[in-house]
Amino acid sequence: MTSVEQLLHLMAALRDPENGCPWDRQQDFASIAPCTIEEAYEVADAIDRNAMSELCDELGDLLFQVVFHAQMAKEKGLFDFHDVVVAISHKIERRHPHVFADEVIESAGEQSLAWEQHKRREREASGNDSSLLDGISLAVPALARAQKLQQRAASAGFDWSEPRPVMDKLHEELQELSSEMAAAGQAGEAGNFSGNSGIREELGDLLFTCVNLARHLQVDAEAALRAANQKFERRFHHMEARLAESGSSLEQTPAEQLEVLWLQAKRQGG
Repeated sequence: MTSVEQLLHLMAALRDPENGCPWDRQQDFASIAPCTIEEAYEVADAIDRNAMSELCDELGDLLFQVVFHAQMAKEKGLFDFHDVVVAISHKIERRHPHVFADEVIESAGEQSLAWEQHKRREREASGNDSSLLDGISLAVPALARAQKLQQRAASAGFDWSEPRPVMDKLHEELQELSSEMAAAGQAGEAGNFSGNSGIREELGDLLFTCVNLARHLQVDAEAALRAANQKFERRFHHMEARLAESGSSLEQTPAEQLEVLWLQAKRQGG
């Protein structure tokens, strides 16, 4: 039995109606989907932290999710793991004619554009999508989905040619948000604008433009924000540690002193 066959055998045993695991038997596609997303994020997290010793384990967890879905599909007579492998193999060959056929592509940028064009032809052939933007899952995180929407539009020529106009658009969106806030005034003592649809819309436009800038800089927006989150956590932990050493806490420390501690963490490379 190969390693893959062993994994498939284990999965089938877990789902066995009589002798399987009660928890595994109760699951369905909908209940397992959040687990699949979580495992994918854990793979990304291990890569972000350069934790290569953990990456093998996390990739195994993600593979198990694929096997889990394939087993449930097999039980329903829909498809099995073999069909999944065959489908992705055919797709990879079809979308890389410059490797497996005679098409010529000389750069990663050309390949990205060609990839979107291949996907577009496939959608058109299927007859399921009427728009270039169809088929981008709503379950994808908003930043990543914004980047995918923009990539699709760019594949049809709807795009800026360089980052500078995007920077100008970013300043424009920031000014529009500022104007909307000024027009709304202070909603209560805390300045809570959560119920203001205009401000929410302008803030969304600002975020969408930030993603567009990331795309033009060839930076993955989702990965960039994850890195910023991690940097914030490191610096915040530094502040907490320094305060604990002095017998104090965040709540007991004036804002001015917190700013000093934050700058210390920043200077120390946190």
